[in-house]
Amino acid sequence: MSTRLANFFTAHPATVGESYLGHLGFAAWFASRLFLAGGAALVHAFLPFFFETTASRIVRELHQRIDKRK
Repeated sequence: MSTRLANFFTAHPATVGESYLGHLGFAAWFASRLFLAGGAALVHAFLPFFFETTASRIVRELHQRIDKRK
């Protein structure tokens, strides 16, 4: 792999102190939590007595995780 091409995969992860694979893992975990929050919010939209605070709690937790990375 050329250095220039490799830079596309490593430049951003390096700005947050991670390797490509470390960043991949965190981003995939983060996406799964967002997907879960979205599903809870969708169920809550139709059945408001379910998941009353789940989506907002997950979003707050994700926000805290991101703030810790700065």
